[in-house]
Amino acid sequence: MTVLVWILLCLIWGSTWIVIKIGLEDLPPITFAACRFIVAGAILAAVVFARKLPLPKTSRQWRLMAVTGVLQFTINYATVFWSEQYIPSGLAAVLQTTIPVFGLLLAWKFLPDERITPLKVAAVCAGIVGVAIIFIDQLAVQNMLAFLAGVAIVVGALSAAYASIMLKAKASGMDPAVIVFTQILFGLPPILLYALIAEGNLLDHNWSQKAVLSVLYLAVVGTIAAFWLYYWLLNRIESTKAMIISLVTPIIAVAIGAAVADERLTTRAFAGGALVMIATGLIVYRKKAAAGE
Repeated sequence: MTVLVWILLCLIWGSTWIVIKIGLEDLPPITFAACRFIVAGAILAAVVFARKLPLPKTSRQWRLMAVTGVLQFTINYATVFWSEQYIPSGLAAVLQTTIPVFGLLLAWKFLPDERITPLKVAAVCAGIVGVAIIFIDQLAVQNMLAFLAGVAIVVGALSAAYASIMLKAKASGMDPAVIVFTQILFGLPPILLYALIAEGNLLDHNWSQKAVLSVLYLAVVGTIAAFWLYYWLLNRIESTKAMIISLVTPIIAVAIGAAVADERLTTRAFAGGALVMIATGLIVYRKKAAAGE
């Protein structure tokens, strides 16, 4: 079951790239992100209260949701949406693959059962190289603003990794739907406030059919379903295995782009993809005995 969920998450988050690209044709980036989470939060609120799921009971749990919500939904997503105005999506993809790197280091500190091994380090490095090979023609940084955008992506990756590690260490037993809902409660307001100040009234933008469908897909599939499954998975496997998904999603995105948007698949894309899949296999499917566990 965990393998199927892992694969499904790769497919879901791989598909969100092209949907974001479509939505950004009509909506400004931070408004787009804010609307995604408004819809997701409203649906999750209905689910949580209809099922009478228990909300966090202690101040410690609420603080955990507040911190991880800002890290995962405010900083991580705001940096991605803002940065892709100034750098190619390929460079953003490569920089986001630092999530499992940060995850390895943070797990070593906060999750004593998850040790850093030479195999894990080699596999993560190989995966990053594989993604870089795929997008090598997009790795140039043109100006200082593009450089700052790249730095912002890395900060977002660190935030996402830290949120995942904190949840695995301290949120065991909480329902995944409640985790996502309460995180959005804290992560949405800063994004919404920025969108209103910098980009104007949410209703004044070009709400075309494709913009509406993009928001709905990202809210229901890319946020609710994806994070629900991710937090379920995170509670059952090593954090590194869960975060390695960020290495695979760019490959899925490239494949979907080729199938849907007639983007050309190059030999370089196949070579980089093969390297990523080898790296993924070393971490996800390795035998415990071989890993010294």
